[in-house]
Amino acid sequence: MSTTASSSSASGPGHRLTRRLGIVGLLFASVGSIIGSGWLFGAMQAASATGPSAILSWAIGGVMIAFIGLVYAELGSMFPIAGGVVRFPHLAFGSFASFVGGWTTWVAAATTAPIEVEGALQYATRYADFTRTKTVNGAQVHTLTGWGFVAAVVLMALFVVINYIGIAWFARVNNILVVWKLAMITLVVVAFLLTTFHGANLSDHGFFAHGAQGVFSAVATSGIVFSYLGFRQAIELAGEGSRPKRDIPLAVIGSLLVTAVLYVLLQLAFLVAVDPGRLAAHGWDNVADTLTNSAGPLASIASTIGLGWLAVLLYIDAVVSPGDTGLIYTTTAARMSYAMGRNGNAPAALARTTGRGAPWVSLAVAFVVGLIAFLPFPSWQQLVGFITSATVLSFGSGPLVLGALRRRLPERERPFRVPSGDLLPILGFVSSNLIVYWTGWTTNWKLFLAIVLGIVLYAVHETFGKDTPPRELAAGATWVVPWLAGLAVLSYVGDFTGGRGWVAFWPAIALVAVFSVAIYYLAVRQALPAEKIHGHVTKAERDTEDDDEVFAGG
Repeated sequence: MSTTASSSSASGPGHRLTRRLGIVGLLFASVGSIIGSGWLFGAMQAASATGPSAILSWAIGGVMIAFIGLVYAELGSMFPIAGGVVRFPHLAFGSFASFVGGWTTWVAAATTAPIEVEGALQYATRYADFTRTKTVNGAQVHTLTGWGFVAAVVLMALFVVINYIGIAWFARVNNILVVWKLAMITLVVVAFLLTTFHGANLSDHGFFAHGAQGVFSAVATSGIVFSYLGFRQAIELAGEGSRPKRDIPLAVIGSLLVTAVLYVLLQLAFLVAVDPGRLAAHGWDNVADTLTNSAGPLASIASTIGLGWLAVLLYIDAVVSPGDTGLIYTTTAARMSYAMGRNGNAPAALARTTGRGAPWVSLAVAFVVGLIAFLPFPSWQQLVGFITSATVLSFGSGPLVLGALRRRLPERERPFRVPSGDLLPILGFVSSNLIVYWTGWTTNWKLFLAIVLGIVLYAVHETFGKDTPPRELAAGATWVVPWLAGLAVLSYVGDFTGGRGWVAFWPAIALVAVFSVAIYYLAVRQALPAEKIHGHVTKAERDTEDDDEVFAGG
């Protein structure tokens, strides 16, 4: 999962992606990924978790993800390579650090297409028996039925077929769908606010349903951060960008700004549209019970306030929005494993592509892993916390890479530079760790177990694989192991879901912040020396130039 590839996997006509995405394609890839199933369920989930203060949760989540996004905007403009989130850590910290971050990222990306399918089928239950309502750990969820599993397989296969056709077809399809999605979310906000505005809902039952802890918990567990994570698509697809050094920062920052405004307004529109009488009977904790159909919350409200035509459009969009995001993440997961194969940290077969530039082996792997994910996580509600924690944890290495490269490669050209020295990278790293902590031990223990499994697979590949890159453990393991172990301990002793409750809310936040700063400076200090980093960068640039020869030809 490094930025470089072994000679055996770096060359040859079967290892090429196609550079055809401009600013619109990259921006729409990020926006399209952000506006997925999260907007269809997030407003209700956040209101249930923290009441009207969910508005603050969306704003806080947007700011925290922006800290991380700005870091990746600088890195992406410096190194416009396919699968960048996976490959950046190799530059500063070597193979082991790159693998751990890349494995975590890939697991999250490979399970995102399944959650989008689950979201679409949950809304589609209005028309067929795709899901059924169950109570899991005291929460209401909608799990797939037998017919639901069949439909899920078909949709996952459709994602693979579209990607197999190639990146140009992907861009055309995605751009059309993103225009629809932006129009739909804007239409819902305007229609709700103009049709009904029960302003008393914001205060009659308390603005903070569960205090500050409820606000921050909602950021991590209600689909809020999950809804913002799509900004990464511009980074992952940088290898297919026609002018990536200019376009990547614009796509990352632009997508976050647009969607943050829409999400905050959507949350407000939802809160003031809930029927006051039903809210008085059930409260924000059970806001789902105020709806005639909790499987489709926004469509249910539209019907209740007399906007039947909008409800119909929402049921259509409930297929379009998650479907588009699932398509994007199938692309992302395939390009991540493509990068793994190119770098020698995974079988070289993963880097094989078709004549159209589609990584067909990686697409097949993403399809199979996606199907497996339906088994332990058969509902949107059960999978969202895992994906959020895994993705944000994988982003944590980005700020460390940026801090290290600023010290080791100060002369490197930076088309986009984040101001304020170490401050913003540290804020990004602290934000990443806090979001993981707020997710709670009930979810995080599964994530850390998955990371341990990945490290075992890495050890097996390093032992029996051929042409594997140097591990460079001194630069990577010396901070990766304390980071993950310390975060696991903090999650276990904390007072969020499943934690032991030995450390109270505010002291725990302070501990996570101090711990994050310590790991940041430890990692920066342990980074590879400048000459080794230059070697990794040179190989990465050679790979990119090698690909560009093919890109220029079509």
